[in-house]
Amino acid sequence: MSILTIVLIILAVVVFWLIVVFNGLVRLRYRVREAWSDIDVQLKRRHDLIPNLVETVKGYMSHERGVFEKVTEARARAMGAASKDEKSGAENALSNTLKTLFAVSENYPELKANANFLDLQRELADTENKIQAARRFYNGNVMDYNTKTATFPNNLMAGVFGFGKEDFFGLENAAEKEPVQVKF
Repeated sequence: MSILTIVLIILAVVVFWLIVVFNGLVRLRYRVREAWSDIDVQLKRRHDLIPNLVETVKGYMSHERGVFEKVTEARARAMGAASKDEKSGAENALSNTLKTLFAVSENYPELKANANFLDLQRELADTENKIQAARRFYNGNVMDYNTKTATFPNNLMAGVFGFGKEDFFGLENAAEKEPVQVKF
């Protein structure tokens, strides 16, 4: 074998490696984007359920106007959030206001017996579970992507081709990280 043949073989191996690494990074980036899209779909579903829930509850809880205003404001902030960080914070605030709404609804037995309210509450609980699953899926893909872009020698390719770090979609509110206190 001549030196030219050896150089060509080494060059071919390097080019092949570059292609494999680049395509792997692209695939992971699109998985992260797909996972974020799943979160968006579930958040939109939640946003669509909230006006129905508020309208159902208003008839029973007419003097709880402050709760309704907080839920409506939190929903508007969540829908208007642009970045992932803003969306994460706004969604956590919306979750807290919904918890307040459900806590206040406990004081109205006739509301708790309303079939429409129960259906909406069930749908919202199902949506919350789907949001949590989508969050876990997204964060798992972000972890894979960030690991791939940070490990050597992939980090060399990631830096050259602009594959930056992605942020996790997590809980910003310390109160949500703590277990729920149950008192009898």
